[in-house]
Amino acid sequence: MKAVVLNKITKAENVMLSETEIPKVKNGWVLVKVKAFGLNHSEQILRLKEIQADYISKPIILGIECVGEIVDSSDSDFSVGQKVVALMGGMGRSFNGSYAEYALLPTHHVFAVDTNLDWVSMAAVPETWFTAWGSLFDCLQLKKKDTLLIRGATCALGYSAIQIAKAIGCKVIATTHRENKLPLISDVDTAIVDDGQLLGKVHGITKALELVGVKTISDTLNAVEKGGIVCNTGVLGNVYALNNFDPIKFIPNGVYLTGFFSNYPTQTVMNDIFSFIDEHKITPLIGAKYNFSDISTALYDMDNHRVDGKIVVTI
Repeated sequence: MKAVVLNKITKAENVMLSETEIPKVKNGWVLVKVKAFGLNHSEQILRLKEIQADYISKPIILGIECVGEIVDSSDSDFSVGQKVVALMGGMGRSFNGSYAEYALLPTHHVFAVDTNLDWVSMAAVPETWFTAWGSLFDCLQLKKKDTLLIRGATCALGYSAIQIAKAIGCKVIATTHRENKLPLISDVDTAIVDDGQLLGKVHGITKALELVGVKTISDTLNAVEKGGIVCNTGVLGNVYALNNFDPIKFIPNGVYLTGFFSNYPTQTVMNDIFSFIDEHKITPLIGAKYNFSDISTALYDMDNHRVDGKIVVTI
C-alpha cells in the first residue's frame, strides 16, 4: 500500500508517498480501508518537532483520524464493509495512523457511523467536530440562552463551533486576528478583529471557547461575565504553558476555567454528533480537498496557512 512514512523531522515539501506492507490484523484491532482523512495541527507539530521524542514509535505513519470501511473485522463486532470513523487513542503517535491506504486500528477508537454524508464531508467531522462538541457541551455546558465568544474562530474547529452554536440558537461573537478574514465569520452575530485585548470591547459573554490559547486566556477570563465559563481548547497562539500560574490571582472571582482534551471519543458521542448534523441539515465546512497523491501540497498549504478551514485528503 501507499503511505506517508516518516523517521525524522520532515518539511511538507519533502513528504512523499512510500510503498509499505498492508498491516496484518491482530486481536483487538481492525483493518480499515481509508477513504479520506482530515489534516490537523497536531500532525504538523509531530512532523516538524515532536517526532524527535523518544516516546514516538518510528518509523511512523502520520494521521490522527480517518473515515473508511472495515476490510477485516478480526475478533470485533464490526462487519466487513461497515462504514466507520476513527480518531485519537494514539493514532499516528503510538501506532501507525491514517496517512495510508489501509490502517490497522484498535477497536476501542473505531466507531460505526450511520450517515448520508459523502466520504469528503464525513472526513471533516471526526476530530474537529468531536473537539468542538466536547468543548461546547461537556465543558461549557452550552445552552440556547448563552452568548458564546469564540476566540480564534477562523480555523476548522472555530467554524464547526459556530455551526453547532448557531444550530441550537446561541448568540455568537467570533474573533479573528486578520481583518481580511472577517468575511469568513460573517454568519455570526458579531465578528471582531482581535488585537489581543477584548476586555471592555465585548459584553454579556456567558461562555467562551478559547482557541488562541495561553497567549490570550487571561484577557478572555476577564472579558466574560461573572458566572461565565471559559474552555481552553486551542493553541493557535503557539504558547503552550503558563509560567508561574497562580489560579487564585489569575482566574477572576466567580469565573470558571476548564479545558478539553480530545483523546477519549465514544460511540455514544459520535452517534450524537452525526445525528445532530443530520437533524439540523448541516454540511460540515471544508476549506480544501486534495488527492492522496498531492499530500505534499496539502501539507505545504496547511503549514503556510493557505487554506481557511478543514483540509481533507481523499484516497
